[in-house]
Amino acid sequence: MSEAKKCLGCGVLLQDDNMLQEGYTTNLENDYCQRCFRMKNYGEYQVITKSNEEYLDILKAVGKTKDLVLYITDLINVEQDLAKIKEYLPNKMMLVLNKRDALPKSVKDEKIIEYFKQLHLPFVDIIVISANRNYHIDYLLHQVKQHQTSKNVYVVGHTNAGKSTLINQLLKNYSENTQELTISPLPSTTLNKVEIILNDHLTLIDTPGLVDRGSLINYVDASILKKLSSKKEMKPKTYQLKKGQAIIIEDFLRMDYIEGEKNSFTLYLSNDLKVKRLLNANNHDDLHHLAKTTIGMKYREDLVICGLGFIKVVDEGTIDLYLNKEVDYYTRKSMI
Repeated sequence: MSEAKKCLGCGVLLQDDNMLQEGYTTNLENDYCQRCFRMKNYGEYQVITKSNEEYLDILKAVGKTKDLVLYITDLINVEQDLAKIKEYLPNKMMLVLNKRDALPKSVKDEKIIEYFKQLHLPFVDIIVISANRNYHIDYLLHQVKQHQTSKNVYVVGHTNAGKSTLINQLLKNYSENTQELTISPLPSTTLNKVEIILNDHLTLIDTPGLVDRGSLINYVDASILKKLSSKKEMKPKTYQLKKGQAIIIEDFLRMDYIEGEKNSFTLYLSNDLKVKRLLNANNHDDLHHLAKTTIGMKYREDLVICGLGFIKVVDEGTIDLYLNKEVDYYTRKSMI
């Protein structure tokens, strides 16, 4: 009996028995399941729900190896606890800060790296890249060669961090392998481990993205998701707010400035999102149906909204945040 074949796009076992199950294809000789084929060729997306428990089982298996791991994170939506991944992976790990192209060019790479070094994270190296723009990919590959413990190198991270885009860029730049991973701005595109042979000395193993249930991307439809995932360089919007004024971002978020001196709020988010300023917040009840939380902001802190971006606040002050109750947020020392 021949060995079961896996989809080259998402890594699931191909099957031709049930078109409603993952891995379905009309012909077992095909290289891609029907889901990946239609996503690649027609931009159609079929949602498949998998639990984080399944993904964690895969990570735990990676943790039993001694192979190098690349932990990819989105610079605009950095996880609150980057060190948490070490609970599952005792491996030597490199932190790869992706989507550099989304941040303003005026922000220096050195400043970004120094910010993360000061967090004393358990990574052997920290590198800033843009997989989408092919930025620093040469340097990343050079550092991988310095740190790898075998020819196998695993790629992990949350959904939409850009893991598959990075691997496709490495394939394009350095390999004769014509395999291409399925890419989509929606979560859960890669469904199982996918091995990609770059050359005789390096095999990259893509893993399913950990699903961040607290991310806004889980609660919007596909058309809105494209606005959230803009690939253009961000143009930060700065608003000087007085007590009693507010900012509204689309239908996602409302932030009322309720206590403090005149303060500066700089928004780092997709240029495609509409922002409205309310000069007298008390006269408007927009988005008051969303869950309300009162937050005390300290001097030079960011308010990070998972899946949306972050807001840099210069001085101390108190805000009322109105947001979907399922969406997570946190504050941190300002990154920029």
